[in-house]
Amino acid sequence: MMIPKRLLHTSSICHSKFQLNPNFKFKCGLELHTQLKTNHKLFSLSPNKFDSAPNSKISYFDCGLPGTQPKLNPEALLLALKTAVVLNSDIQSRSTFDRKHYFYLDQPLGYQITQRYHPIARNGWLDLNKKFDNIKTNEKRIHIEQIQLEQDTGKTIYDKTDQLIKVDLNRANVPLIELVTKPDFEDLDQVRAFIKKYTTLVSHLDICTGNLELGAMRVDANVSINGGDRVEIKNLGSTGEIINALKYEYNRQLNILKNGGQILQETRGWNGTETIRARSKEDAVDYRYFPDSELPVINLDPKIGEQIKSKLPELPESIISKLISKPFNLELKHAKFLIDNTDILDYYHNVFNVVVLENKKSVKLVNNWMMHQLLGNFNKLNIPLDLTLVPFKKLSELILLISEKEITQTSAQLLLQEIIKNPEDRSLPVTELIEKYDLGTPKDLPTNELSEAAEEICNDIIQSNPDVIERIMGGKKGSINFLVGLAMKETQGKVDSSIFKSKFNEIIEKLQNL
Repeated sequence: MMIPKRLLHTSSICHSKFQLNPNFKFKCGLELHTQLKTNHKLFSLSPNKFDSAPNSKISYFDCGLPGTQPKLNPEALLLALKTAVVLNSDIQSRSTFDRKHYFYLDQPLGYQITQRYHPIARNGWLDLNKKFDNIKTNEKRIHIEQIQLEQDTGKTIYDKTDQLIKVDLNRANVPLIELVTKPDFEDLDQVRAFIKKYTTLVSHLDICTGNLELGAMRVDANVSINGGDRVEIKNLGSTGEIINALKYEYNRQLNILKNGGQILQETRGWNGTETIRARSKEDAVDYRYFPDSELPVINLDPKIGEQIKSKLPELPESIISKLISKPFNLELKHAKFLIDNTDILDYYHNVFNVVVLENKKSVKLVNNWMMHQLLGNFNKLNIPLDLTLVPFKKLSELILLISEKEITQTSAQLLLQEIIKNPEDRSLPVTELIEKYDLGTPKDLPTNELSEAAEEICNDIIQSNPDVIERIMGGKKGSINFLVGLAMKETQGKVDSSIFKSKFNEIIEKLQNL
């Protein structure tokens, strides 16, 4: 796993200059299809696994063979109910399955088993807010029409070599929940924020991997302008695709309306550049829905939602609120990153406990070394993040030695790189590694000798950089950091930078008073 560059720099991510026209109101609703993390498929005992050889994880029912019957996987039902609870939905005491008829190569039954008329949950909502979700308004509630269980389809693959369309049924009958929102989205920031927040929730609760790019989630978007006929854009596979498709479709409809045309209700696809008409938009009658005769009614205890809620872990927004407050004091972007990477969050808590709670050292030091130095060095070395390369006890030991001035920050950075790069160093205590690489501070020198040595180095650097001294004397005090950097380089980072900074200030002040 590579660390996002946005965590290593303070500059914000720039969005495109796309603007909505205030005279043409954007209106959007989403349908999110989320693959559930179950051991087996929705109506068979086939393994629910990705990246397997084509057609290696299928059963007779997945293939649609006559005489086979579906049997509901209770694990999928539980995950759907968890989703309904965290999205504040009304769980239905009675829900049923329906057959949605359409004929594609990757749908061997000739129909999809879904829940159109009596879904598992209705009338939910998810709140977005300015602080956590980066939307323009202080708060925005997105209403959820329904959440339903359904089976996924297979996958068609075009083989260029044999010039054949091949069908892989590994994905057929994988359990999905389809979440249908009301058309409450008024701008793209709200769409982006909702998808991010929903993805974080389902991955945090282990309902879904949350990997849009790997196909764990697919999104259909319904777009209209000024309350006109809506256009559906199908099978969008990433946040970038969703946002770009919505931008294009809004502009397309805008141009039609400005030129006196009429928007047709239709289904369109996205080819990476533009939306392409696929077909006229179907109505329910086109799918010939009727109840599935082989699956019984799901009858649930009216209190099941309360029971599930009582056993849920703490939710992401609550954890983020704690991480950006005392005693952690993390930046919001870092707290969000940890929520999206729970293994790193556990690692962070372990380091925090050792350094701050047990040894009463600076939380600021922990946050800097965790979020900038540790993650930054993996990126700098172009090595995928692997926390086993630097066990939390080793990083904690290194931070404690820095706080006790047994090693300078510069030397510690060099040592951390060596630990990441060299497997043989990981078994050695940090104190031995400091000795091995000769990175310890010169503590055996008397204070007066250390001061004299530092003064000599500073005088040499001052004489070699008269232009920098001139700038500092002219009021550009920040230029002193350049001199400190030269001194640290000269001493290979073994002397604390504060000693050099103090000595430079002392010498320059004397020069100004001459």
